[in-house]
Amino acid sequence: MPNYSGRPLAARGRRIAACTALALSAGMLLSAPAAADDTVPPRAGIEQVRPGPPQQPTLTLPERGERSERFAAGAEGAVDGAKPRTDIDNDGFSDLFYRANNGKLYVLASAAGDEHEYTINGDQGELSKDIIAPGDLDGGGGPEFLTLSASGKLSLFQSWGDTNTGYVTWSGTGWQAYNKVFAPGDLNGDGRGDVLARTPAGELYLYVSNGAVDSNPFRTRIKVGTGWGQFDQLSGANDVNGDGFGDVFARTTGGDLYFYAGAGNTASPLKSRVKVGTGWGQYNQIVGVDDQDGDGLGDVIARTPAGQLYSYESNGSGNFRAKQTAGSGWHGAALFVGAGSNPHFGKSEVLGLTTGGTLFYYYGLNNGLLSTRQQISDTGGWSGAKPVFASSLDDWGWGDLLEVYDNKLYNYSHEHGVYTIGSGWAQYNTIVGPGDLNGDGKGDLLTRTPGGTLYLQRGNGEGSAFASRINVGSGWGQYNKLVGAGDLTGDGRADLLARTPGGTLYLYAGTGNSSAAFKARTKIGTGWNQYTKLAAPGDINGDGRADLLAANSAGELFRYHAKGTGQFATKAKVGNGWGTYRDLY
Repeated sequence: MPNYSGRPLAARGRRIAACTALALSAGMLLSAPAAADDTVPPRAGIEQVRPGPPQQPTLTLPERGERSERFAAGAEGAVDGAKPRTDIDNDGFSDLFYRANNGKLYVLASAAGDEHEYTINGDQGELSKDIIAPGDLDGGGGPEFLTLSASGKLSLFQSWGDTNTGYVTWSGTGWQAYNKVFAPGDLNGDGRGDVLARTPAGELYLYVSNGAVDSNPFRTRIKVGTGWGQFDQLSGANDVNGDGFGDVFARTTGGDLYFYAGAGNTASPLKSRVKVGTGWGQYNQIVGVDDQDGDGLGDVIARTPAGQLYSYESNGSGNFRAKQTAGSGWHGAALFVGAGSNPHFGKSEVLGLTTGGTLFYYYGLNNGLLSTRQQISDTGGWSGAKPVFASSLDDWGWGDLLEVYDNKLYNYSHEHGVYTIGSGWAQYNTIVGPGDLNGDGKGDLLTRTPGGTLYLQRGNGEGSAFASRINVGSGWGQYNKLVGAGDLTGDGRADLLARTPGGTLYLYAGTGNSSAAFKARTKIGTGWNQYTKLAAPGDINGDGRADLLAANSAGELFRYHAKGTGQFATKAKVGNGWGTYRDLY
C-alpha cells in the first residue's frame, strides 16, 4: 500500500555531480559491477536528440446548445452535470491536455480552441509516467492535477490558471504497485473527485478524496474488486448517465467495451457492467473528456493509430450517439491526460549503428512508424562498439545508451554527461535493459555470461549504480538474441523476448519479483531466424504496449505490435534500406 508524506516538496537537485559522491549518496552496492571511477570514456558524448515542437493537431468540438433545451433546468430528464475535471479557462467545460513526443505538455482550451504549452511545475528533470486529473478536490474552484513518476511517487498540484500549476503540495510513494491509476469522477456523492487504482493482478482499489490538498488528499484505500486485469483500457468518464456519480468505461483486448455506472456507495462504488459496444480495438487510446456538447453528460474521445480522433457523445444510458470525426494529426500525442491505456514509460526510440560505426537515432511517432533519422555520434565514432540501448534507467523517461569498454560500463545518456558506472562488466556477453523487473519502478539491466547464467542488475533510479546482482538462472546460452523494452502482456510489467538459433521466439513475462523475475516461458512462434536484426523500441504505435522491430537480410523492416495477450499482431512493413545498419538497438 502506498505511503504518504504530507510535507510540501520543493524542487530538488536531481543528482550530485561528483561521480563517487553520487554513488555513495544513492546507497547502492556496486559489486559485480565494481565501484565507479573517473576513467576517461573511450568515446565522445553523443548528441541527445529530442523531438521538436509538434504540429498542432486539429480538433472539432461538438456543437453546444444543440440539446440544451432538453437538459434545461426543470425540463424532463434534466441533469446538472458533473463538475468538469480540467477546466482551466473557467468556461464550464473541460480542456484537452496532451503531452507531445518532445516531452512538453500542451492544452487545447475549450473556449477558444487555441493550443498553448502548459507547465506543471516541480521536478523539472522528471518526465511523469502519467498525469491524472481528479478535478477540484477542495472546492477551491480550480482543478487539481496528479503526476505519477516511474518510481511510484504521486504528487498533487493545484491549478494556477490557463498556463501552469503551482508547486507540489503533497506527495505519496509506493504507487508503482499499480499498473493503472485513473480518476472516474465523484464516486460517493460528496462532490469531490475520487481515484481508482488497479494492480497487475487485477485488484481494484478506491481512494476516496477527503477534501485536503495541502496534505494527504485521500482516505485509506478500499479494495472494491478483482478480475480487472481483463481490461487493457480503463477510462474515467465522469458522470455519463446523469445520476451525479462518476462512471467508468473498460475495454477488453478483444475490443469489447463495457460501461460501469457509479453507484454512490463507497464499499461498492460501481454497478454491474453493461456491454455497450464491440470493435473498439481499432483505437489505441480511449479518453474521458467530460461534457463537450453542453448536455451535462460526460463524453469520450477515441484515437486511431493513424492519429484520427473521434468523438462519442453520451446518450444518457451509458452508451453513445453515432461517432463524429473530431480531428486529425493526433498521433503526435504521446500521452493524453485521462488516457485509458496502461501508461508506457522508458523508451519509444531505436538506434541504428552503421557498418561504418556511426549512430543514428529514430523516435516513435505513435502510429507504428519512425521519425526521420538523426545522426547522434561522430561519423565512424562507434566503430567496433557493442552499444546497449536500455529502457530508461532514471526518471527522464528516455532510453539510456550504454557501452562496455575496457571492462567498464559507461552511460552516455547520464544527466551530467558520460558517466563511468563501474568495472567488472566484461564478464558478460549480453546486456539488456527491458525496464523495471523487480517492482520498484526503477529501470534494471539483465546480464548474461558466456556460460549462459543470467543476472538481474537492479538499478538505483539514477542510471549511475546497481545493487548486488541476483542470479536469474542458467541455460540462457541457448538463445542467440535477448530483447525487451516494456510491457508485452498488458499487466504493466517489463517482459523479455528470447530467440533460439533455430528461430523459435519465446516470451518471458515479468513478475515484478527479484527472486523470480520471470514466469515460465511461452512460445511466440517459429521462423524468427529469417530476421538478421531484432530490436525492442518500446511503444511506437501509441497503445501503451511494447512493440518489436525486425529486419531481414534484404533490409526490409517490419513492426510487430503487442496485442496485450503475450502475442503479436500480424507484421506490418515499416520501410526499406535498413541493411545499412550493422545492428539495431
